[in-house]
Amino acid sequence: MNNSPILVRCWPGILPYFTVLDAMREFTAQRDAETPDQMWLLQHPPVFTLGRNADPADVMDPGSIPVIRSDRGGKVTYHGPGQWIVYLLMDLPRMGIHVRQLTSIMEQAVIQLLAEHGVSAHARRDAPGVYVGEAKIASLGLRVQKGRSYHGLSLNTDMDLSPFQRIHPCGMPGLAVTQIHDLCPDWASQDVAEELMQALSTQFQRPLQKGGA
Repeated sequence: MNNSPILVRCWPGILPYFTVLDAMREFTAQRDAETPDQMWLLQHPPVFTLGRNADPADVMDPGSIPVIRSDRGGKVTYHGPGQWIVYLLMDLPRMGIHVRQLTSIMEQAVIQLLAEHGVSAHARRDAPGVYVGEAKIASLGLRVQKGRSYHGLSLNTDMDLSPFQRIHPCGMPGLAVTQIHDLCPDWASQDVAEELMQALSTQFQRPLQKGGA
């Protein structure tokens, strides 16, 4: 198991989806066997994204929100301000894990994070992500090229959830969604972000090293 530090890049502001997608692709294409793994923490402006398995019909009423075809796994989801995104740019063979294990690490990090604040959450084998009761609170989507991953997870924190009503989230009609603010109103968004990164560090059993944006 690789226990070298993971470089954390905290991107300021609200970054357009394509800007970050292009940066992830470039990083993944150019990295070599010595390139440190990275996790990028950021937020996007309102956008619906369609994964490789998505049915465009699952976007019922996009209104003024852009709909973008992505190269991640999964189906349709919504990103917007107040939702933390963590993109995981990892060398899986170097870590000795495969994509299903990476998915489980992300799920368990969110479950651990919520448990520390008294919220019971769980994963579902049939529908990746993290759920509180029947409501989804975190979505996952990955792309792996030559053993290197990009994309990652989104955690609903303190956001406008109404755009989820315009889609079938993750291709599941009627799927309820929830967020941290509705479960733990006093939990500050920035604290959520910092604790989420620490939970990921714990699950990876690797330290974090702060990097620039």
